[in-house]
Amino acid sequence: MFTPHITVACVVHAQGKLLVVEERVEGTVTWNQPAGHLEAKESLVAAMERELWEETGLRLSPEHLLGVHQWTANDGTPFIRFLFSCEVENCLDTAPQDDDIDCCHWLTPCEILQSSQLRSPLVAESIKLWQSDTRFPLTALHWFEQ
Repeated sequence: MFTPHITVACVVHAQGKLLVVEERVEGTVTWNQPAGHLEAKESLVAAMERELWEETGLRLSPEHLLGVHQWTANDGTPFIRFLFSCEVENCLDTAPQDDDIDCCHWLTPCEILQSSQLRSPLVAESIKLWQSDTRFPLTALHWFEQ
């Protein structure tokens, strides 16, 4: 049975820098955008707001949908990742609420793209998509609950 993991991620930008979360995956330090899985009975935007709070301690709302990535991890796990963006005026202090997140960093896109610590190829692809200036309104997403 094909059951892809539905995830959300957000490129958060301030003062020429992007926010990344640092976490350990099988003992290795990795960087990722604030991201996570969609939960039952949760809209995509609500999932993004929750993940931003859990992983960074920031109460932010995404402003745009950048795109959707379909990807299969090396272990064969399929992912569909909804990528959002958020602009803030200043690099805000962070306080991760999730024990899986070690800390957060504000880094330039170049610093992130040159890193060997990216959690997956989706981290770099997300930055490239953000750099392309492609933006879709959140109204492109429709939450229907019966």
